[in-house]
Amino acid sequence: MLSDQMTVHVIDDDVASRQSLEFLLKTAGIEARSYASAVTFLDLQPDLASGCVVTDVRMPGMSGIDLLRRLRELNKSVPVIVMTGHGDVPLAVEAMKMGAVDFIEKPFDDEVLLTSIRAALHQQEGDRERDAERAMIDGRLASLSNRERDVLTGLVAGRANKQIAYDLGISPRTVEIYRANLMGKMQAGSLSELVRMALIAGVLDPQK
Repeated sequence: MLSDQMTVHVIDDDVASRQSLEFLLKTAGIEARSYASAVTFLDLQPDLASGCVVTDVRMPGMSGIDLLRRLRELNKSVPVIVMTGHGDVPLAVEAMKMGAVDFIEKPFDDEVLLTSIRAALHQQEGDRERDAERAMIDGRLASLSNRERDVLTGLVAGRANKQIAYDLGISPRTVEIYRANLMGKMQAGSLSELVRMALIAGVLDPQK
């Protein structure tokens, strides 16, 4: 289910297309705001923490490609869908390389566009949830002592308590105590859950 705060930002210099798309979205129950240009959109600096951008690729002044480049420079990870005209496949490919999540050719089928937008909104919702989870895990990691972090590193690397004890120069019993403490601080119910948290936080390299 999508968040009530999800907003689609429509950018198109053609007033008829802009109003038509905004009407389509609101009829579908999706909050929408429209802008006559990419420059206006950037000047207004809307909250992009939740939602997505639907922009025409060919616009006077700042194009859709330029907008994607600027959003990247500003470290904005908002999903962007690019609308292209017939025969603008090279521009669409360039947009995808710049980070666009999808492109829709005009004239487009309403349902095709709505499906793409809903997918982008779900992606954004998922990104927000992952960011929140990462922040929560980072907070728990910060509460660990240096020795508890050492034991954590050994555990997520698949080492047994005895091997961790040998590597750290402490007794297996001491490792068990550190292990119990860090499991409690990390609020991990199992070793598999602890490993998952470590992967999310970057403690364990999934390629190793």
